[in-house]
Amino acid sequence: MTPINLAEKLDQFSNHWDPKVIADYNDNDVMVVKFKGEFPFHKHHRTDDFFLVLEGEMIMDIEGAPSKTVKAGELFIVPKGVVHRPRSKQEVKVLLIEPKGEPNTGDADRQAAAKPRL
Repeated sequence: MTPINLAEKLDQFSNHWDPKVIADYNDNDVMVVKFKGEFPFHKHHRTDDFFLVLEGEMIMDIEGAPSKTVKAGELFIVPKGVVHRPRSKQEVKVLLIEPKGEPNTGDADRQAAAKPRL
């Protein structure tokens, strides 16, 4: 039960698409991640996907729907089973919440990130 400074956690790494666990919330991992460019299209069969943009601007591509722009201070939830792809033109910093053990890649062929703890 101690405060977690998100900026300090984000300053500890520079790589993209590699979420870091910063806290536990029930049976979920609370993570921070930086990304730039685009992630593969994928879906999660068992869980919604939670994104809170802390800094920068993210574009969420949704299969069969218009892309959505998500700005700093906004959150976006992708319902389970929906094919999606986060991307950004410039580096974006995001807070994620996912059930423990859920691969960040969903059903994509890309290898899932290890999700180390900071």
